Amino acid sequence: MKKLFKDRSEPPKSEDTGHEMSVEISKESKLADPNYTRNKLYKKGISLMADEKMEDAVRAFEGALQVDPGHVDSLLKLGYARFHMGDLAGSMDDYNKVHEIDVTNSDAWNLKGLIYYRQKNYEKALESVEKSIETNPTDGMSWYNKACYNSLLNHIPEAIEALKRSIEIDVKNAKKAVRDKDFENVKADEGYRRIVEVVVLESVRQGYHKVGQIVWTTMLGKAEVEDAARKLVEKGLLTRAEKSAGLTKMEEFEIAPELAAKIGVEKKGLFGTTKKTNPLLIQHLRDISEAAQAVKSAIEKGDVNEVISRMDAFIDPNKRGAQMIEHFFEEHRDIRLFKVRLTDKGYEYLQANKKKMMELFDHIESQTTKKLRNETATQNT
Repeated sequence: MKKLFKDRSEPPKSEDTGHEMSVEISKESKLADPNYTRNKLYKKGISLMADEKMEDAVRAFEGALQVDPGHVDSLLKLGYARFHMGDLAGSMDDYNKVHEIDVTNSDAWNLKGLIYYRQKNYEKALESVEKSIETNPTDGMSWYNKACYNSLLNHIPEAIEALKRSIEIDVKNAKKAVRDKDFENVKADEGYRRIVEVVVLESVRQGYHKVGQIVWTTMLGKAEVEDAARKLVEKGLLTRAEKSAGLTKMEEFEIAPELAAKIGVEKKGLFGTTKKTNPLLIQHLRDISEAAQAVKSAIEKGDVNEVISRMDAFIDPNKRGAQMIEHFFEEHRDIRLFKVRLTDKGYEYLQANKKKMMELFDHIESQTTKKLRNETATQNT
């Protein structure tokens, strides 16, 4: 019969010494991290989802939840895997469990909306995504989904407004919207046509100057691109020039110099690579750095109301919220969590977590300084 456990008295063979040492190190790491098994199963589930092995991923996430039934990330991913398998009831059950743990979880509200969307219950989908936005007003995807649901319900002004907000947070949503069939109901609206203009303007900013190039990169129709470009020229946002290409003349567009100075454009370098000069980004980074200094000062003073108020600068999309999502996504999430806890628990929570908060904003400030140096160096080359 094969031994299940090695005799303590049995010495390891010399050629196995390295293996024995690695086993001991592995055991130590498992003991040091009480969540080792849960995290291993969770990561395995993520990997299986990436390989589109949804049934195996479900088993991995279920295993992680057997170890830690309250692990929100595993519940969210389990629900998402089940959603892709068509198990909408099971998926909804997982998201409900998330809300039993944290009713403010915006991801779960947004994902519930997708279940109702799949069921063509657009009213319930809209209710869910609005709760997601209440919790996290800087989530561009929730705003985008809200625009979709409003469009499908034929709420045209609301759909356009939500779509604009999503684009303010992430300009890539504009390019996505012009190809999305959910917006068929709003395509005749003037507000939607302005979004097409945003897509064309961004395409030119990225270095695509000919109508054919813009059509290829945006998937818009040629007539739509030409109409949007004409309007942008009329508004003074683009300039138009004719350039010779053999016996024919080719129309090209450039960002107007005044606008280029504000938003930055991509230029070709000596070896064909692109270099982006973006003075607006430099200003955003400076604003983030100043905001970090202000909130650190409030934390040091122990003024809970001021700390909460100062944190708004990093969360509110009308302030630096969108820039935080772009450059400091993880930190943005941590700040939102700190703010919620501070609002609920007040001074005691501030004192108990003062060190963590200071470390977070020190990190943001140091990373901002590095980014500023890089941007300044690029601008000067």
